[in-house]
Amino acid sequence: MKIFTSIVLFATVLFSCQNDQTPLSHYDTQLFQTMDQIDTEIDFSSFILPEDGDYSQFAQEPLNPMTPVKVELGKFLFFETGLGADAVQEVGKFTYSCATCHIPAKGFMPGTVQGIADGAIGFGTNGEARSKFHLYDEDELDTQGARPLSLLNVGYMTNTSWSGMFGAGGANEGTEDQWIVEKGTDINHLGLAGLESQNIEGLHLHRMHLDKEVADEYGYTPLFDAAFPEIPEEDRYSIMTTSFAISAYLRSLVPNQAPFQKWLKGDMNAMTNSEKEGANLFFGKAGCINCHTGPGLNNQKFFAIGVKDLYETGVAFATGPDDRRNLGRGGFTSRAEDLYKFKVPQIYNMANSPFYFHGSSKRSLREVVEYFNDAVIENDNVDKNNISAFFRPLDLTEEEITDLTQFLETGLYDPNLDRYMPKQILSGNCFPNNDLLSKFQTGCE
Repeated sequence: MKIFTSIVLFATVLFSCQNDQTPLSHYDTQLFQTMDQIDTEIDFSSFILPEDGDYSQFAQEPLNPMTPVKVELGKFLFFETGLGADAVQEVGKFTYSCATCHIPAKGFMPGTVQGIADGAIGFGTNGEARSKFHLYDEDELDTQGARPLSLLNVGYMTNTSWSGMFGAGGANEGTEDQWIVEKGTDINHLGLAGLESQNIEGLHLHRMHLDKEVADEYGYTPLFDAAFPEIPEEDRYSIMTTSFAISAYLRSLVPNQAPFQKWLKGDMNAMTNSEKEGANLFFGKAGCINCHTGPGLNNQKFFAIGVKDLYETGVAFATGPDDRRNLGRGGFTSRAEDLYKFKVPQIYNMANSPFYFHGSSKRSLREVVEYFNDAVIENDNVDKNNISAFFRPLDLTEEEITDLTQFLETGLYDPNLDRYMPKQILSGNCFPNNDLLSKFQTGCE
């Protein structure tokens, strides 16, 4: 009972002050009691996300402290199609951005099974019409062998990517021998957190470019000067500082307007009874909290649950059965015990996406809940000895499946992610895509 008494006191006092002493319902009390019984060292406040702009409360990289001007610069650069200067073909230049594959309306995920930046065209309404450009060969496409992760709550991850291969600390302590084996991970020798490390490598990987000439041309120079006054001018306008600005912006992406967050802060009417029942299952019988914890409901650990790979589940380019990325953490560490284990993702705003798991093998959150409830692996390649002990039948009833799905779909849904988008970008280009078809579909001129 270490949490329950303080939770009830906090919620009752706060809520009664705001709402004329409205009493707690049975559903609220039940959820409080279930959360109180979690067998961890966490407390109630550990699930609360910080308020927008209160950067002192955000997870940060000490070598890249968040500031308002740095976050603002990163917001522009994240959506800036003018950075796509190193496209393989001339027709692809300046047509894509980071936001091509991480769309706010899709929970900062792609609108299709597989994200494609350089080498694709089209957008549709929210990225669902993105498709391969016929002038590109498959081996020229900028795409990945696993579905891109959501960028919400990414600041809480010390190691990024499905395999966690980026970042010098955390899970990667002791993996230094792999940093010259796995392409791009030698960046870990800079000693940075995963987000900053991956973004440095990612800007090169995704064929983007920024230097003083580009900063001057688009008008970003004053923002770089304000964001990085401590960096000598000869180094101030670079992929490194671009990564730092984008990383600061990404750290600011927190779904703190979701009903569950409002409920945690004392608004007992923020969630429906079905959502509260689902949350009770999440923290109790269903055991979701075993893996999805902390403010971002994610984890620094890796688990195998036996889902299919991307090449098996739809139209996917530049991947196949021999793709090392199918091996998950083991593909990076080369350790047998890590094979087919993937990082626990955050789960806010997953209702935005019709594609789930690293291979996009499920197409609804109800299918995801049913998969965990049945606990029957679908990928015969996965070593059963590596399957997580948490992956076992949950014995949920149909009603319980419905309630848990409701909590995931709407209780964890922030409806206002557009607040993290700029009104325009300084190049004046269209965004998140700037190809002719995307401009036509979005009505951008």
